[in-house]
Amino acid sequence: MRVGIIGGGQLARMLALAGYPLGLEFTVLDPAQDACASVLCEHICAPYDDPNALSQLAEKCDVITYEFENVSLEALEVLAETTAIRPPLTALAKSRDRLKEKTLFQELEIPTPRFLAIDSHQDLETAPKILGWPFVLKTRQFGYDGKGQHVIHHRKDMEDAWNSLQGQPLIAESFIPFQREVSIIGVRNAHGQIIFYPLSENVHKNGILHTSRCRLGDSQTRPAEVLATRLLDRLDYVGVLALELFEINGRLLANEMAPRVHNSGHWTIEGAETSQFENHLRAILDLPLGTTEAVKHTAMVNFISVLPEPTDVLELPGVHLHTYGKTERPGRKVGHATIRAADNKILDIRLHHLLALLP
Repeated sequence: MRVGIIGGGQLARMLALAGYPLGLEFTVLDPAQDACASVLCEHICAPYDDPNALSQLAEKCDVITYEFENVSLEALEVLAETTAIRPPLTALAKSRDRLKEKTLFQELEIPTPRFLAIDSHQDLETAPKILGWPFVLKTRQFGYDGKGQHVIHHRKDMEDAWNSLQGQPLIAESFIPFQREVSIIGVRNAHGQIIFYPLSENVHKNGILHTSRCRLGDSQTRPAEVLATRLLDRLDYVGVLALELFEINGRLLANEMAPRVHNSGHWTIEGAETSQFENHLRAILDLPLGTTEAVKHTAMVNFISVLPEPTDVLELPGVHLHTYGKTERPGRKVGHATIRAADNKILDIRLHHLLALLP
């Protein structure tokens, strides 16, 4: 069987690495000649909305999936008339627009920060009266890794952000002084079976995920699963979905969802019986789902901009290195490492040593 992937980045690369032991083959569509998944997959080098390239992808593949949200929804809707695309495009349509996403959460009684559509400067003037100070101004689309976001503390911030972002659909959200950022990653198949990985606790730096840690037995796991189940069932979802949440005073507020394999689930490659990547493939191909049970206590560290010396990383016990074959540049995810240990105390020590290697 052949799987088509819209996007040829590291997520596509890791999907291919998970799929080859299952006897699967892959074709990626990506406009970059040096797309890092192209060394493992057949590569159609063309824009994401190129109709000829999409038709070529559909002809070659049994099912099509995607590795990020900022693809051409309109082009995929045409393709979906004749080709299986999973996860469903309803999930893609909601997740790629923050206002539609938050509105869906509200409909499903999934708590969120207060939010307000910003369609004019007058709407922006109203925002602090409704949301209070500070608040966050975001683009509704094409925002990831902290891009297109401004924390507004006072009026000068507000005007600077407006000058930077005006002309784009915007949303304002109340600023949440959270204690933790967490995510729950679930997988659902076409028959409605849902399974979850243990809760991940996440730390971001400059808007980009820095570390994720599997939290076995966390008290917020079941509440997070309940919220994610509402999404998975409403969307008639097939594949892996991540729901990112803020924890504040014991309460969970949904930040955003990702209808795909997710950075905070990279620890599952070595840390779970079946990785998020393998389970995504199993789900979209209607194969039996694999157990999500954690193997040991596990964490993941992202390498941003530059890789540490591989020899230094590999000298550490319990550490597994993943490089993406990307050219190093500021703000770019170029690799990650997972760390495993028999208990949390040892994991803390190993994580400390790994973080010390980062520039």
